Amino acid sequence: MPKIVDHDKQRQRVAEAAIRVIRKSGFEQASVRNIAQEAGLSAGSMRHYFSTQAELFAFCMNIFRERIEKRIERMTFRGPILQELKHLILQFLPLDEERTMEMEVWLSFNAKALIHPELRVLSNEMHNALYRASKFVIETLVERRLGSPGLEPEIETEKLYALIDGLAIHQIMQPGRLDVERIEFMIDDHLNMLCRSL
Repeated sequence: MPKIVDHDKQRQRVAEAAIRVIRKSGFEQASVRNIAQEAGLSAGSMRHYFSTQAELFAFCMNIFRERIEKRIERMTFRGPILQELKHLILQFLPLDEERTMEMEVWLSFNAKALIHPELRVLSNEMHNALYRASKFVIETLVERRLGSPGLEPEIETEKLYALIDGLAIHQIMQPGRLDVERIEFMIDDHLNMLCRSL
């Protein structure tokens, strides 16, 4: 009797193997052969799960997007609002092993998105998710009447978006330059600056 293969589980297995290869050696080494070897599969069997390398990379990035979304969905926003908003921002920063791995692969993926048009849509979606999170923070401050007088939501959203993105890139490119406590202080300071009137 032929062996029944769980297609979705195998796709997940291949994607996780690809993530390990990309993190260890970069996208340049994420060949079908290397990924198949990491997954314990034959190179020929890979086409049963992903028709193109770009499709595989997109699947990997969706795994990361789902991880971030699940972390955010678990947030309750029942505590002090500034602490909760800071906690939301920290979900996008590489401050532990899991988030560092996500950001390392994400930066590599973005480089590939520049030359693979089919990956640009997903890249834009990920950037838009960070922008929406920044917008949510600013809108929450405004809705709860915590924002300082004259706060311009659109400008402050862009500034917060740039701060989060910049800190994430600096943490990957210059690990250890800023410790977690300093980064948290910077986020606290920025949020407090937005609420100067308190």
